[in-house]
Amino acid sequence: MKKKLLFLTFLINIGIVAQHKTKNNDTNFTIGGFAKMDAMITVFEGGEVADPESPIRDIHLPSAIPVGGQDTYDTHMHIKESRFYLDFEKTLKNEKKIKSYFEMDFLLSAAGDARVSNSYNPRIRHLYINYDKWLFGQTWSTFMVVIIPDDLDFSGAAEGIVFNRQPQIRYTNGNWQFSLEVPEATITPNGGGPFVISSGGLPDAIVRRNFNGKWGNLGVSGIIRNPRYHDANGTRKSFIGYGLTSGAKINIGKKDDLRIQATYGYGLGRYLALAFLNSSVVDNNGDLQAISSMNGFVSYLHHWNDRWKSSINYSFLEAQNPTELAGLNENKNAWSGSANIIYQADKDLLLGVEGMYAYRGLENGIGDGMHRVQFSVKYSFKYSAK
Repeated sequence: MKKKLLFLTFLINIGIVAQHKTKNNDTNFTIGGFAKMDAMITVFEGGEVADPESPIRDIHLPSAIPVGGQDTYDTHMHIKESRFYLDFEKTLKNEKKIKSYFEMDFLLSAAGDARVSNSYNPRIRHLYINYDKWLFGQTWSTFMVVIIPDDLDFSGAAEGIVFNRQPQIRYTNGNWQFSLEVPEATITPNGGGPFVISSGGLPDAIVRRNFNGKWGNLGVSGIIRNPRYHDANGTRKSFIGYGLTSGAKINIGKKDDLRIQATYGYGLGRYLALAFLNSSVVDNNGDLQAISSMNGFVSYLHHWNDRWKSSINYSFLEAQNPTELAGLNENKNAWSGSANIIYQADKDLLLGVEGMYAYRGLENGIGDGMHRVQFSVKYSFKYSAK
């Protein structure tokens, strides 16, 4: 309780100081975010979720769908997606802008449980500095084209997306972006088993080109990576990975849109589908063999009128694990379909219901899915001062 009070006091003081300071210089300050409540009923075809605090109870996490068991159901409610951000921006004497952005929520936190208080620690989502054309800090990977379905579930069409936030150095020049980002990778031991995290290596190098027009927007991004790790003898092992992703949002009529994304890669691993697969596997010589994959989604957003809208989505992922090295218990494929109806009671308040079916399959041919109905209420807020 004492830690929570101190943290709340810290946020309040930031707001007071920022508001006071902005009266004396050219800094713009914004605090915002949203409060969100999610309630869901889920039927798991493959048995109970092993961990009662597993993220799959909060969000769609393809790799955590149980397989091989008997049907069971779960009722769950949470407020962990609720979010806060602080945004500071000013123009310097040289006419260049500097910006600092900080954002947090409460997902993926195991600090509390449902026995008494349902208390959860905050976690950092974004924290970065923008100076002129440079970005330093943690935000969406440049490899991620931030075009996702208009879902109530946090991760939505998770199988089909590139999804990653991480520390990076990024340079932007017009519609071109270049970045060096965290190189860590997950590796499958020879014969399968718990994955190994690589110890770094050269940074992941990413190039991206954005296209915009009245028709909508499109992003195309490529990555080259060279993760490494040291085996039991201390010998350094590495591999060359690469990938290409493209995402588009195409305007249809006055408000509707079609959203599409497709990705192919060799050794992409954690960049895809919330770390559904590993980047590589250790072969019989102790070297690393990269795992290839492809995934994507298609989503259509339709506005029935000024208050009501719906989104229907399909996503998939297919991995090519070398089973002679990785074994038959690795994730092979996943797909999901979902649809929702959302009522915009006010520009800052929405209520909605969403249905989803999601499937996870293993290399041994075993696979099961989950059926989920989710109800959400979300209130967004923002305050700015100059």
